[in-house]
Amino acid sequence: MLPTVSDPASDLRLRVTGGRTLRGRVSMSGSKNASLPVLAATLLTNCPMRLTNVPEISDTAVMTEIIRAMGGEAAGGEGVWEIRAIEVTGDVPLELARRMRASIVLLGALLARAGEAHLPRPGGDEIGTRRVEQHLRGLRALGAEIEETDDAFHAYAPQGLRGTRVLLDLPTVTGTENLMLASATAMGRTEIINAAREPHVQDLALCLNQMGARIRGAGSDEIVIDGVSELDGCQHEVISDYLEAGTYAMAAAAAGGDVTLERSRPQDLVHALLKLEQAGVEVETGRDLIRIRRDPDRPLRGVDLNTWVHPGFPTDLQPQYLSLMTQADGTTLISEYLYDNRFQQVPDLVRMGADIRVAGRDAVLRGPARLRGTTVQSPDIRAGAALVVAALAAEGTTQIERAWHLDRGYEDMVGKLRSLGAAVERAPSAS
Repeated sequence: MLPTVSDPASDLRLRVTGGRTLRGRVSMSGSKNASLPVLAATLLTNCPMRLTNVPEISDTAVMTEIIRAMGGEAAGGEGVWEIRAIEVTGDVPLELARRMRASIVLLGALLARAGEAHLPRPGGDEIGTRRVEQHLRGLRALGAEIEETDDAFHAYAPQGLRGTRVLLDLPTVTGTENLMLASATAMGRTEIINAAREPHVQDLALCLNQMGARIRGAGSDEIVIDGVSELDGCQHEVISDYLEAGTYAMAAAAAGGDVTLERSRPQDLVHALLKLEQAGVEVETGRDLIRIRRDPDRPLRGVDLNTWVHPGFPTDLQPQYLSLMTQADGTTLISEYLYDNRFQQVPDLVRMGADIRVAGRDAVLRGPARLRGTTVQSPDIRAGAALVVAALAAEGTTQIERAWHLDRGYEDMVGKLRSLGAAVERAPSAS
């Protein structure tokens, strides 16, 4: 089935009835955060690209629509996409780019391929300040001229791009990816210092190298790219989504039960799995396998958490962990160091019965809380997932409005949870 571009105007809600333990095996889909820059990489060549394990979510549908709108050919479904960008325009459609934050990675790819890029300031989740100054500074160092307006970026590389040394003030995932895409075909050597090390950054480097790029150091804090004159096509399998796996691990821990997450790389979730073990959850790992077990009658322990860049605890799993900690004994302190607006779901959790106090980037929880179902609103992808985790542990039924956010980041969440025994269904929105 082909993924479709989500339309908030035709929103659906999720209806979750809690109190059921989760049991069974579920396979993780391809990584959302890896798929989007890899899709952008297809613009760097006029040769055919074949991508497999692409998740069927609305964000990947948006990116393929953008590729078509800029002159590329894109056809696929059921996780496989055939893409060929024989000719590419540098104009990114406004209405599509604003639907997701990751459209910013098109800036580097289009500068490299078309010599120019006209990109609306991207939309996506409102989780706080996510500055793009480092992207722009790095691209300017490579030779790009970039004009900024209130609602768009206009970038040009009239003399082409040239390799240089770029120091990032803070590891930025999309900033690192933009620089990798831009410098793969730049003249000379580019060194990215203090680069992001996330698994999806490594996956992009793997894809680009399969296309003929010369990139080394991905996964460390220094990435070196020796530019090549042109790139070829390739077949690339997107890595599995460790954030999806982490979300289901939190759900299984919150609801209780015995869940095996297949196609899940434990090495991508070391920090998160250690936190679960400290909280009293049984964790077993194997090759591409994670098993989560918890007796729902056995209390959890509160374990403090600070988010940080990889290999620290992922900010994209912090909201789900916060929901889990509402069920833990004692006081838990959760500190969000990366984004300044990542507690948007807290008011709804409080309405469900949680005891949470937020002060700036810190949240203090006292538990265990007796959560009760009510109507809540999903403000973004990960906060929406956090509300699902809470709903699975709550008494009664929770109605989660604005469920289209979840469709942006999770392939068939309802089907996967139902396969584990959860009472979850989609229903028409009340709005």
